[in-house]
Amino acid sequence: MPTGHHLRVGIFVFDDAEELDVVGPYEVLSAWAKISELRPEVLTFSLDGSGIRCAKGLRLVPDAGADDVGPLHVLVYPGGFGTRALLRDPAHLEWVRTTRATTALMTSVCTGALVYAAAGMLSGRPATTHWSAFDELAVIDPSVLLDTEARFVDDGDVVTSAGVSAGIDMALHLVARLESVDAARAVRREIQYDPEPPV
Repeated sequence: MPTGHHLRVGIFVFDDAEELDVVGPYEVLSAWAKISELRPEVLTFSLDGSGIRCAKGLRLVPDAGADDVGPLHVLVYPGGFGTRALLRDPAHLEWVRTTRATTALMTSVCTGALVYAAAGMLSGRPATTHWSAFDELAVIDPSVLLDTEARFVDDGDVVTSAGVSAGIDMALHLVARLESVDAARAVRREIQYDPEPPV
């Protein structure tokens, strides 16, 4: 596990990741870094450090590659169509398991939970994912306790969230958990996030 008091949060990015799965948590956590006395470091990284193209065409240049990102306290693993190839890649699943061994808090957005399930991380545990992917998740690991109603599920060292915009709610929960409810409220105000839909 990382030592010291400096919190480091890594958001893993990959081709065909869903845009808001990445930038929603990034916005929340970066706003937290800006206003918090804890000054957490928030960065993005891809497997090899190369740029990626998200599901709808947004291109991102990550801060680092997986080999040089360094120790993390929190990993955010987004969803998107790109997860389907990754959950069938034995080398990638081994990387996920290795990362888990050194990272205190593993989180996922949307279908990122499918990769966690394929890596054996969700066996017998409560979890959620995008509403359209529950059947897929059940096939990957029938022992997962599916929560089809929650915006996010906090099961200690693993936190999963439902689809797309739910990653914002999960990230605010992480701020509350890692610092305080007041800090999460301050971030929510900073980004002017109102969870009540306008229509």
